[in-house]
Amino acid sequence: MYDIIIVGMGISGITAAIYAKRSNLNVLLIDKSAPGGMLNKIDSISNYPGLPNISGPDFAINLLNQLNDLEIPYKIEEVISLKLKGPKKIVKTTNNEYTTKNIILALGRTPKFLGLKNEQELLGHGVSTCAMCDAFFYRNKEVAVVGTGNSALQESLFLTKVVSKVYLINRRDGFRGDAYLVDQVKNNPKIEIIYKANIASLNSEAGKLDSITLDNGDTINIAGVFIYIGYTPDTKIVDSKLLNENGYIKVNKKLATSIKGVYAIGDCLNKDIYQLITAASDGAIVINNIEKTK
Repeated sequence: MYDIIIVGMGISGITAAIYAKRSNLNVLLIDKSAPGGMLNKIDSISNYPGLPNISGPDFAINLLNQLNDLEIPYKIEEVISLKLKGPKKIVKTTNNEYTTKNIILALGRTPKFLGLKNEQELLGHGVSTCAMCDAFFYRNKEVAVVGTGNSALQESLFLTKVVSKVYLINRRDGFRGDAYLVDQVKNNPKIEIIYKANIASLNSEAGKLDSITLDNGDTINIAGVFIYIGYTPDTKIVDSKLLNENGYIKVNKKLATSIKGVYAIGDCLNKDIYQLITAASDGAIVINNIEKTK
């Protein structure tokens, strides 16, 4: 039996694992995808102390190397169910079943979609939520980005390195992102900002996106659209009693849920600030709190 199983290998989960190892706790990390989570989809990080202008994938590799150096075990398996009641918790994956005294849920968030009727059909055929992953397919073509925050701004700038033009679709008359990113976007000749507009329809030809129609009636011929309109917590495997009305896990100041031995950290919590540094902070704090309950 493990002392702690951490479900999720983003920066919060990995930080928790590092601190657990330093506390001589028997810890296991589990995630269905590559270590680093959303880091693997971020082009450039410029606000993490001590690591200026590092790419997300490079940051993720650094974290993975640290796990390996500390000999912290991890499994790339999908968790399909949790049994949380009682002193022995059970984590069931597609491959195995694990038991532990404590569980830390570091489940993160997944991108929201526009809700258009053919959106899911066109995912991977002109619709994307990851410029880092898919920009190559649109080399020297025109694309659109939808969003108002930092993600939309950062990915628009990244895409200009590959595509011929970016239409940045903004449903507002301003941006929610950092001022320095807004300035860069406004001064980039490859980016055309379209304010106070939404995509009304995704138009396809032979199963691939070929244009979008806006709610102002304009149709724009593009090869791809990248969607950055926010996130929803990835908490489908969690009992609804532990969630708030928006699907985020409810915790107290010690990052503990209402079930003894069950904690949650990172972006699956309802927070004022979603940043790498605050997620990492959660990982350190939760281990300290678990240690105090021993």
